[in-house]
Amino acid sequence: MKKNIALLAGGYTGESVVSYNSALQIETQLDDEKYQVYKIMITKEEGWYYEDAQFQKIYIDKNDFSLWIGNQKIHFDVVFIIIHGSPGEDGKLQGYFDLIQLPYTTCDATTSALTMNKAYTKAVVDGIADLFIARSTQLFSNTEASITQIKEKLKLPLFIKPNNGGSSIGMSKVNTWDELPEALNKAFAEDEQILVEEFIKGREFTVGIYAEKGIVKVLPITEIKSSKEFFDFEAKYTAGVTEEITPADLSSTQTQKVAQIVAAVYHKLNCKGVVRVDFILQEHTDHFYFIEINTVPGQSQNSIIPQQVRANGMNMRDFYTLLIEEALA
Repeated sequence: MKKNIALLAGGYTGESVVSYNSALQIETQLDDEKYQVYKIMITKEEGWYYEDAQFQKIYIDKNDFSLWIGNQKIHFDVVFIIIHGSPGEDGKLQGYFDLIQLPYTTCDATTSALTMNKAYTKAVVDGIADLFIARSTQLFSNTEASITQIKEKLKLPLFIKPNNGGSSIGMSKVNTWDELPEALNKAFAEDEQILVEEFIKGREFTVGIYAEKGIVKVLPITEIKSSKEFFDFEAKYTAGVTEEITPADLSSTQTQKVAQIVAAVYHKLNCKGVVRVDFILQEHTDHFYFIEINTVPGQSQNSIIPQQVRANGMNMRDFYTLLIEEALA
C-alpha cells in the first residue's frame, strides 16, 4: 500500500519562490509506486491548502494535519518539508508536527530553531577540531549600534548579514567604514538581529551531509566561484553569475579533512535529513572557516544538493526515498 506524503512548499519569506521550484523538482522525482504525493502550500495570505486537479483549494485540518478529498479523509505517513526560511526551517512546523506525532524529513524543532540563528550556531560548533570561526559581533535592533565599538572590535573588510535567514537576502560586504551604516540598515530591514563579521579571504565551498541507518555520509564538495564579490541572492539564483564546480578541485587530504569537520558539525548540532554546510578554506592556510548551515537546502533541478547527489553516482529518486524512509524509521 502506498504511503501518503505531504510535500510542504511555500513559506512566509522571500525564499518562497525558491521553495516552489524545489517542490516541483521533488514532486517529479518521488517514487509513484511507493508514495502518493500531495503538495501542500503554506502561505500567509491563503493559509495551508492542497490544490486538486480542478485547481480547487482544499484546506488542511490543522487539528491532525489531515485533508478531506471528497468523502475520503487523507492522513499522512510523513511530511517532506521543503520550505526555506519560516515556518519550515526555523522549527515552527517541526514543533507542530512533534505535537501531533507526525514524522518529517528535516532536523527537529530545537536544531532547526538554533541553526536559523547564525551567531548561536557558531557558538555551539565552536570547539570542533580543525574548525575556525571568523571574529564577529551580534547586533540587535532594540539597542543602538555603535560604529565606534565595531571599529574597536573588528577589522575591515566586513560581512553584514541578517542573523536569521537564508539565500543571503539583506547581506552586504563593507570595504570602508563609510559603507557600514547603509549595510546595517539593509540587514536590519530583514531581521531584528544581525551579524557583523570579519571577511576571510579564500575559496568558498559548500557540502551536503545526510544520515543513513545511523551513519553520517558526506556528499561530494562543491566550489562556489562567483563573478560578484560574494555569494549573495543574485549570485545564487541568477544564471551565469556563479560557477558551481562539483566535485571541487581539492586534494584527498583536504577532502578528508572537510568530511571529518562537517560530520562533527552534523553530530554536534543533532542534525537529521540532509543539510548543507557552507565554508571557506582560507588563503595560504587551508583553515576551515565555518560560514553557516542550511537545514532545508534547495532542491530545484540545478540546486547544489542535486548536483552533489548526481556526482556521487546516485539518482534523485533513490535519494529522496532514502530521506523519507529515514524519517519513517
